Amino acid sequence: MNSAHTIKFLKFPFQFEVEKLQAEVTGILQKSWIPHFNQDGYSGEWKSLALYSADGKEENIIALNEPNLIPTGLLKNGSYLGEVIHHFECPITSARLLRLGQQACIKPHKDYNLGYENGTFRIHVPIFTNPYVRFVLDGTVLEMQEGQCWYTNVNYLHSVSNEGMSDRIHLVIDYQRNDWSDRLFFSLAPRERLFPNEGNQYSAETVARIIDELKLIDSEGARTAILELENSLARL
Repeated sequence: MNSAHTIKFLKFPFQFEVEKLQAEVTGILQKSWIPHFNQDGYSGEWKSLALYSADGKEENIIALNEPNLIPTGLLKNGSYLGEVIHHFECPITSARLLRLGQQACIKPHKDYNLGYENGTFRIHVPIFTNPYVRFVLDGTVLEMQEGQCWYTNVNYLHSVSNEGMSDRIHLVIDYQRNDWSDRLFFSLAPRERLFPNEGNQYSAETVARIIDELKLIDSEGARTAILELENSLARL
């Protein structure tokens, strides 16, 4: 499919309670937020706190995109942030608060394997923002408002700038795709428009034949290719 016709973002038809989100995050603003590790990728202040991590520590902000994460101490019983995270009935592979300071910017970049076609997807819930925040995804400016919920395919080039006089804080969650998310996504957009390369994919029968041929080759490369093809076959 022509990438110009591919859906690269979605605004979901539900709204979270801004006052609850802001009250909860205001209570942790004084914590020691961790500067983002890719310091060449931004200017100004870009900091984070983990809500889920491999070891349950809020300072562990690296998104490994692996399931079986542990909630950190920021998610107490009755946490509204936790309620928002679990609105999506999917395995969580990362959940963080991302804070972009005043006059800061995240330089144009692409993330890896974080589009719906990869079996994973990223969600943004703005908690604090201002009219001078500019989020650009593949040339399109996304006007994300507080309490809204957005899918962004960050395999595409994207950048963020905050020219305002207040910090911009988003809840950013990565999930694994499953049947629940398929029902949601495909109710909002045709499947073929969410998958930029699907028009060029082999049929399931052809993929199965390729796998059979590769099984005759005893090499690490063949075994890796088989695993990738089996994963793609499961999504056909």
